Amino acid sequence: MAELKATLTGRDERFLERSLNGSMWEIILQVGAPLALYQGLNQLFTILDTMMASHISEESVSAVAYLSQLNLMLSALGGGLAVGAGIQISRAYGEGNFPLVRRRVSSLYVICLGLGLTLLLSILPFTDRFLRMAGTPDALIAVGTQYFTVQLFVMLIQFLNNVYIAVERARGNSQRIMFLNFLVTAVKLSMTALFVYVLESGLVMIAVASLLSQLTLFVFAVKNSLAGDGAFSFSKDAISFDRLTTRPMLRQSVPVITEKALFAFGKTVVNAMSTLYGATMVGAMGVSNNLGGITTNPQNGFQEGAAAVISQNYGAGKHARVLKAFYAVLGVNMLIGAAISGLELWQLDALARLFDSGSAEFHRQIVMVYRFEALGAVPLGVNAAVLALLYGLGKTELTLLLNFARVFIFRIPVFWFLQHGTSLGEMSAGVVMLVSNFSSGVLAAILAALVIRRYRKQYGV
Repeated sequence: MAELKATLTGRDERFLERSLNGSMWEIILQVGAPLALYQGLNQLFTILDTMMASHISEESVSAVAYLSQLNLMLSALGGGLAVGAGIQISRAYGEGNFPLVRRRVSSLYVICLGLGLTLLLSILPFTDRFLRMAGTPDALIAVGTQYFTVQLFVMLIQFLNNVYIAVERARGNSQRIMFLNFLVTAVKLSMTALFVYVLESGLVMIAVASLLSQLTLFVFAVKNSLAGDGAFSFSKDAISFDRLTTRPMLRQSVPVITEKALFAFGKTVVNAMSTLYGATMVGAMGVSNNLGGITTNPQNGFQEGAAAVISQNYGAGKHARVLKAFYAVLGVNMLIGAAISGLELWQLDALARLFDSGSAEFHRQIVMVYRFEALGAVPLGVNAAVLALLYGLGKTELTLLLNFARVFIFRIPVFWFLQHGTSLGEMSAGVVMLVSNFSSGVLAAILAALVIRRYRKQYGV
């Protein structure tokens, strides 16, 4: 194990030097901007899926919105592992322990492959039963069962792709992430347009287009992950499940997996509650969530980039720079929240027309929900910046608390109260988004103040 080869490229050496000693604003923008664009393009996937589904039927829009949350709940296992383990990879990188970096990278691929296959084989034979257990309306099961089945295979490939993206993010190679996502976007859009508009296929082919696009990324992931003796490349000889290699990754990942699964499950519950106002309200909330993602996904991109930089500096003992990174990402994310949500509100009628399938009632519901949701964009920017700090410091139990509170304290109970204790009616679907997003930002700010105060005292910064 001690003789394992794990070298750094010249580019990796230069990036680590800038991360630990360069201008913090520059490094946050350098790492975060391509990741923000990457996240924004991922959101474009979802939005275009919804738009093209609306070309098929209103029910298809609701099916995509509902089933996407179920898929996110399942994908939380691989996504959470990639996030939590990626932070530990970044920390070993900052410490200069490059053989440990390679062991963690290689072991993470094997863990995610095994878990992905287990999840796929456990659900695939019982798809209908699983959808009913999740409270999926019968009308959406009829429309979306095959779509969801294909999405299970998409999920397996994404498990491995998430590891690759996490590894590239840890080494600051966000330009490569951006380039590959442009390629994936081109495949996704061209295939979806072909299936829906030219071949006039059903909803399942939208999922097939997603599968083809993820397979495209997977080909590059395999090629780049098997390159030589680099610290960030895969090697069967580097696979290890000892305490030093895997235990920190798993310990940090478990709260992240839990928070992501609970968050997606909570959204599924909210979708089910919204059916009180008709099946199209599920679609309206899904569209509103997509419009909100135009703001929050870039914020999440900066969050992920900053978390890696924070972890690297924390591992290297650069404690003052950890706080500089947090303040930089906080400023960027608040600005993103104000600017993008403001532009969306300005053009909200035009945006809603892209999704309403020509239905005036559906259009009205979309506009009503998003007018409230958009007001929480700046507080969500604060929330994302605080998550970056907590992830980077390894305090994933606090990130679990934040995301649990956002859905299971500030959203579901509030939605129930608005539905049964007020006369707001369907407006409750919008009001609850404002309440949960704003409250999440406030709670995040309070936690950040407490953590920073203790951190300054502990490290004398």
